[in-house]
Amino acid sequence: MREWSRDERYRVLQSADEIKDLHEKISKSVYRQLYHVQPVTGLSSDPNGFTYHKGVWHLFYQWCPWGAVHGLKYWYHVTSEDLVHWKNAGVGLKPDRDYDNKGTHSGSAISAGDDLYFFYTGNHRDENWVRTPWTCAAILGADGNPEKLPEPLFGPRDDYSEHQRDPKVIYNEEKDMYYILIGAQTLDKKGTILIYKSKELLSGWSFAGQLNVPGYESFGGMWECPYIVNISGKDLLIFSPQYTKLPGRAESTNHNVYLIGTMDYDTLTFTPDSDYQYLDFGFDFYAAQGASNVGDPEKAILIGWIGLPDNHYCTEPEDWEGSMSLPRELRIVDGKLIQTPVSAVYGLRDGEAPADGTLPAACEIEVAFGGGDADFNLFTKADGTGGFTMHYDAAKGVCTFDKTGMTNRCNEHVGEVLDMPLANGLKKLDIFVDRSSVEYFANDGEATFTAHSYPTAEEFHYTACGDVQVKIWKLKASVKDDFVV
Repeated sequence: MREWSRDERYRVLQSADEIKDLHEKISKSVYRQLYHVQPVTGLSSDPNGFTYHKGVWHLFYQWCPWGAVHGLKYWYHVTSEDLVHWKNAGVGLKPDRDYDNKGTHSGSAISAGDDLYFFYTGNHRDENWVRTPWTCAAILGADGNPEKLPEPLFGPRDDYSEHQRDPKVIYNEEKDMYYILIGAQTLDKKGTILIYKSKELLSGWSFAGQLNVPGYESFGGMWECPYIVNISGKDLLIFSPQYTKLPGRAESTNHNVYLIGTMDYDTLTFTPDSDYQYLDFGFDFYAAQGASNVGDPEKAILIGWIGLPDNHYCTEPEDWEGSMSLPRELRIVDGKLIQTPVSAVYGLRDGEAPADGTLPAACEIEVAFGGGDADFNLFTKADGTGGFTMHYDAAKGVCTFDKTGMTNRCNEHVGEVLDMPLANGLKKLDIFVDRSSVEYFANDGEATFTAHSYPTAEEFHYTACGDVQVKIWKLKASVKDDFVV
């Protein structure tokens, strides 16, 4: 694993020519995705600025251009008309002001009237490398690029730690008020969310207070990427608790969870209906962000980073890593969160492939289970050994995923075996395989499991055991891997 100096990681990109050869090199990788958003070069991490504006979906991702390393962060911009066919649009926000001199860190966007507004954390560091996180704003200009405000909207509060970031802007129609949720950490290192409010998007912001979530006063050490949305009359709170281990998550200290309940904007209290749930049970899913301006009170649209902070992946020697998940529709049915791929994904089907034990590099697999214990193992060798295995224990109602059989392995110290419990038993898996990722949707969205995978040429096979029926469709490419900076 390459060691990067601070100067290398925080080098400012002066010209696209500096990374043109890097893009040409990584574009030849066998692990470049065909229908997932991925970095044009280097590293992609958190999704940012996800919104619908004037007929176009805008998505940005945290981007470090130089390699598979966290350093000076930019917002890289991609656009789509259907949430599936994405094209590169170039750098959206770059660290070119004193208040964001060491990175344009994560944030959100919202469309209001004819304008598209952006909110992000300006990561400032002084000569002693002391950090000040500013909450900053920009507005989409006539040339299609965000134009920053001259000064930040507000700075950090000194009665919390320096961990104050990831502004998520939301509008509450009942209150006719905009709110910004800030992921934060108390001085005694407890995770929380700070809330600011204003009648206007670019001015008038005042501190409203700290979100109160009864029972979660000591849950994790930092809450990243907060998000609250109302779906079908119920409120959904999503966040990413850090610096803590949680049951069933092996050695990971970074998680994505949700609560369903009721949000009171007068008292700033979110009252959960039940215990927290994992947003995704997989090895690699984090920093999920909901889109603004979806326009349907019965659903939300969500996208996540296929990756985790501090983890390292098999494309790191190629100087790139990371991708976005498939966008998901979120619905609340009978008090339960249901997550399904956006419907346009199914338009990528390019003919049915024979269910003969071989796998296309990019495909959708539908597996129906008739009952009892079962196995469905991806990326095995031709003789059926190895692979990314899934065993369903019917008595326990649990799917166990195990990646120890893969030739290319990563993050062994974090954990390579995880469970996905199912309250209603396993009836169906809808699986989306791309060149370096796999996403499972169980029982039409009851639970999901997302992971990076790096099969060798000898591992494009699968095996099934039990009362199992398999259908496979090849999938067309939908992401343009063009060099646009």
